[in-house]
Amino acid sequence: MSNQAPPSDPTAQSAAAERLEQGVAELHVPEPTADVERALVRAGMALPIIGLVIVGVAWYGASGTGYVNDQIPYLISGGLGGLGLMLIGLGLFLRYSITHLIRFGVARMVHEQQAQADRIVDAMASLEQAIRHGDA
Repeated sequence: MSNQAPPSDPTAQSAAAERLEQGVAELHVPEPTADVERALVRAGMALPIIGLVIVGVAWYGASGTGYVNDQIPYLISGGLGGLGLMLIGLGLFLRYSITHLIRFGVARMVHEQQAQADRIVDAMASLEQAIRHGDA
């Protein structure tokens, strides 16, 4: 950053303002959609339950036979598939739940810092007023 004084030429200032407005207009910030996040959190809660049901069905199917050769397909399709669904669901749930908590914490921190800055500005104003009244 340089310590240059702003140009006193009004045309230069208006050109800079126009460039700023144009840059802001061209700026594209995607908005997070709460509906998609909510759907992913719900999927994160449903997938482990579905995976657990699939593992239960696979266990029930494998328990009906005494031959290992008949039990292996149940283990592969039901057991591993259900375990995969549980892990994916837990990952989705944790990812979006933690994101929500972090977002809330950052918003709270910004609010507290703004309140603290307002208190400092008020204290500085009252101090300035006290100094002016002391000089008079």
